[in-house]
Amino acid sequence: MQAELKKSVQILEDGKLLLYPSDTVWGIGCDATNPDAVQKVYNLKQRDDSKALICLVSSIEMLKDYVENVPAEAIEIILKNTKKPTTIIYYANEKLAQNLLAEDNSVAVRVSQSEFCQRLINNFGKPIISTSANISGVSTPQNYNEIQPEILKGVDYVVNLQKSKKNAQPSQILKIDKSGQIHVIRP
Repeated sequence: MQAELKKSVQILEDGKLLLYPSDTVWGIGCDATNPDAVQKVYNLKQRDDSKALICLVSSIEMLKDYVENVPAEAIEIILKNTKKPTTIIYYANEKLAQNLLAEDNSVAVRVSQSEFCQRLINNFGKPIISTSANISGVSTPQNYNEIQPEILKGVDYVVNLQKSKKNAQPSQILKIDKSGQIHVIRP
């Protein structure tokens, strides 16, 4: 795993695209603070850049560095939901790439439960993008072998781990509005 981490960090530092196993699906990733790298993800997925992407962090502490406010309720949800990954939509601060954010300046962030992702993000020192490894409008691949050739050719590096593993379910998505109310987007 150490060699994969080292190569993956170099790809992220160079503003390139990475294909990696996350805690939910095979994901396309890049530096979430680099707008040029984020644009490469939109281009590869053939996705309208008005559709926000998910961002992965390694810890609650890192989360607090990249969003305006992390309510106590969100921390409680993150700590209690250890069986199913949980993505929460917050309002971002200026540290994330602006083209990563939705029109209302919100961003979907998940504290990764994957050992590889946590180590990768910690070694890189910044959040990374996590979006399913498919062209927009095409079903999310259930394993590495279902990833479209265009995606495999379009990334700069494929992490050589867990290629035979079947994907877990997608994360649940919650949104915390400005008043602190929690809304379920995807159960």
